[in-house]
Amino acid sequence: MADEWLKIVDENRNEIGIALRNDVHRFGYWHETFHCWFIRKLEDTVYLYLQLRSPNKRDYPNLLDITVAGHLTADEEIHDGVREIEEEIGIHVSYEDLEKLTTIKYSIEKGDLIDREFAHVYLYYNPYPLEKFAVQPEEVSGIVMVRFEEFIDLWLGNRNSVEIRGFQMNEMGERETLEAKVGKEKFVPHPPSFYEQVIKNITQKIDNFY
Repeated sequence: MADEWLKIVDENRNEIGIALRNDVHRFGYWHETFHCWFIRKLEDTVYLYLQLRSPNKRDYPNLLDITVAGHLTADEEIHDGVREIEEEIGIHVSYEDLEKLTTIKYSIEKGDLIDREFAHVYLYYNPYPLEKFAVQPEEVSGIVMVRFEEFIDLWLGNRNSVEIRGFQMNEMGERETLEAKVGKEKFVPHPPSFYEQVIKNITQKIDNFY
């Protein structure tokens, strides 16, 4: 994949230029990303959808992550990030279908990766079954559901693992059922404060919606 040009900003989100994605992560430039969490209520249970990152990803392969997430390129505005949803998981969603949760400023440093982001975080009330999801294999190898209550308890330290169920693409490009019990080590290591903020914002919204 050709390297992308990303808009870079200072710590106060003032635009200061553009840089190649590799350099953004090498030098730790602040930049903007689009995050969208899918939730769905089945019977009396609220589920959160997670993507399983492709084994071919340079960063955090085979780990669970936000339903959809991606970088905003140099010529994009925040609303343009909605394209990531159809690209990564095959679900067509318009920007107007999303509910803005918050913008989170956070950073991760791991080895030679310095990822400093302003993440624009959205929520989508998903009406589609797992069979409707069509993942982009270069980016995503599967989609799973987790009970939102279990996800909360995991990240607030009240349990050590959660049960996930969904599908994963095998080497032949075929879907296989994925059911497992996983702990925090199976998730992309966003800072605990990031997960706590997301939980807080989603909880506030679903209490009003459901």
